[in-house]
Amino acid sequence: MKYELVAGLETHVELSTKSKIFCSCTTEFGGQPNTHCCPICIGLPGTLPKLNRSVVDYAIKAGLITNCTINNVSKMDRKNYVYPDLSKAYQISQFDLPICKNGYIELSTGKKVRINRIHIEEDAGKLTHRRGDTLIDYNRAGVPLIEIVTEPDIRSAEEAKEYVEKLQLIMRYIGISDCKMQEGSMRCDINISVRPKGEDKFGVRTEIKNMNSITFMAKAMQYEFERQVDLLESGEEVVQETRRYDDKTNTTESMRGKEDADDYRYFREPDLITINILDSEIEKIREELPERPDEKLSRYVNELGIPEKDAQIIVKYKKISEYFEKAIDGVSSAKTISNFIIGQAFRILENESEKEKFNIKVSPENMRELALLLEDGKIRSGLAKSTLEKMLDTGKSCKEFISEEDMGSIDENTIKTLCKEAVDANSNAVKDYLNGKEKAIKALVGFVMKSTKGKADAIVVENLIKEIIR
Repeated sequence: MKYELVAGLETHVELSTKSKIFCSCTTEFGGQPNTHCCPICIGLPGTLPKLNRSVVDYAIKAGLITNCTINNVSKMDRKNYVYPDLSKAYQISQFDLPICKNGYIELSTGKKVRINRIHIEEDAGKLTHRRGDTLIDYNRAGVPLIEIVTEPDIRSAEEAKEYVEKLQLIMRYIGISDCKMQEGSMRCDINISVRPKGEDKFGVRTEIKNMNSITFMAKAMQYEFERQVDLLESGEEVVQETRRYDDKTNTTESMRGKEDADDYRYFREPDLITINILDSEIEKIREELPERPDEKLSRYVNELGIPEKDAQIIVKYKKISEYFEKAIDGVSSAKTISNFIIGQAFRILENESEKEKFNIKVSPENMRELALLLEDGKIRSGLAKSTLEKMLDTGKSCKEFISEEDMGSIDENTIKTLCKEAVDANSNAVKDYLNGKEKAIKALVGFVMKSTKGKADAIVVENLIKEIIR
């Protein structure tokens, strides 16, 4: 029998507000344990929370960018559970009146992964287990989160991976979170079940908690799918439970029985007032939203003529996209700038983190200046590339490395003479080319380019040399 994977994701996105959701403590990552907290964070008796308005605005942004409806009336609720990561034994969250509902994210296939809801809540503290002891750090307790809950629309690990990558990208674009999974500012819980292909009824689901890596998430889903299929084919039942993923063994293991909503005994948070959002406030936030990544990608490809693969790379990193937009201002061919970024600039950026920061020494204005020299025919591509490498090392303008002599043109007769010299001086390369070794022509072209300090057009030179050899 063939089985089908059915999955939905609950993604927690840590908001990049300066202070926590109900108090003025910093949300800065790290710090000595229990130094970023106060009586409100740890729920001491007599303390009262006060909702951070920026959290509401950020949640509305997230809802609008994911095609959600924004509820004009919303409220906060208490989610009760006894667990030491929140010392007050409850979490302030949202239950039946979330701030956003009924959205979607469209995948590259055109399939829409429906979003059931987006609600705001406070994060819990961090537990560290050592030799039978549990250490608690409440620095993270009270950091504002949005939880984005999908419908069970995902049918493969590949779909889940694309969904999370798209969600991560758009949250970064609207500036509400850095979504650094390695720092816990984006985490996914996966609800997964299996059913016979063609069956409409859902199977018993398990939940895999706190996935902080897209790669591990895909591996966990594949393992859990195979585990549940093995159980069913052996005549056993899948148990509704919460599981954790062990990346060392590439397996999931049981943590506890899976709770339902009734187990949390939700009731309205008595210390916080109702959230009322005016349509005019929603429209104002909508107008402030930046261009969506998918819209930007389409514009780069269709209007600027950037190859789709290159455009995808630029759009993937918000800071690179912002840099690119500034650098192309006044440049005839935006592809020149994209080539500079993906070619020369990427060579000095060793990992994803460096690409996300994109702290290069060359300003957009200086890169534009170099591109204009190339477009105007004052320099050739070889000289432009070598000059940009020097600029990236030093941060200096291209004029520091290109002289007036470098920008002088070379007449056709001089180029023809140099091509003949290249043929006479490289008889072995000529022989290899005539014997069918196409790459041998590059040595002859290189001779001319070196003689002209890169000012000659390499394509013109190659064609001239081929005419002489023939």
